[in-house]
Amino acid sequence: MNPVRLVGENMRAARQNSQRRKCLPGALGLMLFLLASSMPSLASAQEIADQAPADPTQPALPSLPTSPQATPPETPVKTRVLFSQFADAPVSGDADETLRYGGKLDAYFDIRGGALGIDDSISIHIHPEFKYGESANGRVGLIPTNTLLFYPDDGESFDLNVNVTKRWQSGTSLTVGKVNVLDLAAQLPVVGGGGHEGFMNLAMALPPSAIIPESITGALLSVPTKGALYRLWVFDPDIQSERTGFETAFRSGVAFLGSVTVPVRIGGRQGYYALKLAGSTRSEIAAESLPPVLVPAPGAGFGTSRGEFSAVLAAYQFIEQYAEAPGKGWGIFGQVFVSNGDPTFLDRSGFIGISGNPRARPQDRFGVSWFRYSLADGLIGALATRLALEDEQGVEAFYTLGLNRNLRLTFDLQVVDSAVSARSTGVITAMRLTASF
Repeated sequence: MNPVRLVGENMRAARQNSQRRKCLPGALGLMLFLLASSMPSLASAQEIADQAPADPTQPALPSLPTSPQATPPETPVKTRVLFSQFADAPVSGDADETLRYGGKLDAYFDIRGGALGIDDSISIHIHPEFKYGESANGRVGLIPTNTLLFYPDDGESFDLNVNVTKRWQSGTSLTVGKVNVLDLAAQLPVVGGGGHEGFMNLAMALPPSAIIPESITGALLSVPTKGALYRLWVFDPDIQSERTGFETAFRSGVAFLGSVTVPVRIGGRQGYYALKLAGSTRSEIAAESLPPVLVPAPGAGFGTSRGEFSAVLAAYQFIEQYAEAPGKGWGIFGQVFVSNGDPTFLDRSGFIGISGNPRARPQDRFGVSWFRYSLADGLIGALATRLALEDEQGVEAFYTLGLNRNLRLTFDLQVVDSAVSARSTGVITAMRLTASF
């Protein structure tokens, strides 16, 4: 079989069967109905300003994420729901130009300890998530072009994350349990969004490191100080999607993340600069994070070294912040990743871009980013007789229209030069309609 086709079929193996495609016209009709019903209430810049806090000295970006809960729940039970629908299609390259539809529903329940008869410094975060439908993931590049329709698993799937957070008056917090790392990535300044907002490609929405999976079970300690935010995570290196976290707890070893993030003002504009060190004691490739065709056979000479280590330098810097619309502005972001290779399947990666809100329409959002990811040389060598591979790079651009307070429509374009050498450069167009409740 053609190895290029084999890659695509491996990544599609768990997807829905052809009968589910009959839902496409009705699903797209639902998207159009929601869009049409929202048009009379298109939010204006003045409406956004009216919703903003009155204090113009308020910091123009959110606090750095310290736990899956963006802030401690102010009521006994805080509820939030995000529902995103997607339609995408490759329009250039080797992939078939098929329009595909899918969706992702995330619900967030934050419960204060007082509601359960315990101390209010303790809170519980419950995050059920459901995904359905199809996407262009795997049709052009190896890195998923739609993060939300890739996680928690390929095809239709349900997952549940439950964790407990203890907060001290100093601001220090300790979270224990199962955590969807996208909950934290969504809170990052400038680039954050977690797939429901901002960039769709995994390269920016949740930069893959091959060490930290999207769903983890462990303990996450965050210590904010006046000069920096310190983090220490200890977790199971195996991805925990659709697991409780106890079935094979720490069977593959122990993983860690240690990081320091420093807030810096340049020209009065807020920025954050971070150093992140991660590693694990695993002695095998993270096969669950790869399509089967990219997992080397036993004895291939890759995925046998014990221990892995990586370092990341990241920056998020506002260039402009709007006094008339606190919390809005635009800036630049970037990241560089390096690892020691085997058994980590990535050895180098990086991206750089701009993102933010147009001043004339601060309820909207835009972003453009370039990325490049390099598979480890040892992995490329081990697979040389099966599949010719190289670095993957691409560009993503998006624009989000704030239709009203609870509805946003995003237009997205991605140009990807695949890591599969035999594939030509491909172009994917997509639309995302996100409703929040």
